[in-house]
Amino acid sequence: MANTSARTLRLLSLLQARRYWLGAELAGRLQVSPRTLRRDIDRLRELGYPIQAQRGVDGGYQLAAGTALPPLVVDDEEAVALALGLQAAAHGAVEGIAESSVRALAKVVQVMPARLRRRVEALGAMTVPAGWGSAPVPAVDPGILTAIALACRDSERLRFSYTVADGQRTARHVEPHRMVQLGQRWYLVGYDLGRHAWRTFRLDRLAEPRGTGARFRPRELPAADAAAFVRAAIKNAGAVYEVEVTIEAPAAAVRERIGPWSVVEEAGAARCQVRMTTDSLDWPAMALGAVGADFQVISPSALLDHVRDWGRRFSQAGAVSPQR
Repeated sequence: MANTSARTLRLLSLLQARRYWLGAELAGRLQVSPRTLRRDIDRLRELGYPIQAQRGVDGGYQLAAGTALPPLVVDDEEAVALALGLQAAAHGAVEGIAESSVRALAKVVQVMPARLRRRVEALGAMTVPAGWGSAPVPAVDPGILTAIALACRDSERLRFSYTVADGQRTARHVEPHRMVQLGQRWYLVGYDLGRHAWRTFRLDRLAEPRGTGARFRPRELPAADAAAFVRAAIKNAGAVYEVEVTIEAPAAAVRERIGPWSVVEEAGAARCQVRMTTDSLDWPAMALGAVGADFQVISPSALLDHVRDWGRRFSQAGAVSPQR
């Protein structure tokens, strides 16, 4: 019985990890016969998991959206709360969990009934996130995040419309590779089939992503990883700053203030090194001021000039007596 239960959990994990499995391939991964696989599938269905089957030589199974959430997992209110919490985390509210939040959100949305998806979308549409800066970064629709996350997971070609830097709207056909969160922005790294080259796409400029149903064999990315590819693309596209600063404060306290958009490393009991990549010097200046501790700019020199200019303005403002 214990082996059967463990195998059933393994089967559920495999069904969640890929959109569609051939029956023979799934049975091979579980090391069971097709007949035993069918019994395990029926057991999951009895528990409420919506599993679709396709018959024939190329027949297989997939986990689909159902009329109700599986029992003994989460109820409707918990499901909505979970999805909204993952949406918030996907925007970098908590350090280190943004990408895993997107993956988890994709799994939840995949099996969520339509009535619950509508509630999540309505709550998201009517909630305004707060941000810093005079030029806030455009928000990314969580629906776009989950659609692209699923396409990356399933190696499924995507079509979408994309607005380039000069405002021109273009149609793209892409093999999605990975999503990357850099600074306050999300990017998609993929192979553009229309331009026959690897490209990065800002998700706040991307609209109407739709899967084509066509699978592809992943190509080799011409970079160490997707994050390195995005950084190189940003540098080639225009002004970008690699900021490095020493802050006289414990790393944990600094992470709590500005961690989601930077890399914070300990440099002593009460000192840390902070690195961030940005296309504007206003953000690091505001972030450093918000920490409430002394700091030293190591690079770039342009940030040092920027901070001095801000300091001059604040000093002048502080020297003026308020009118009563």
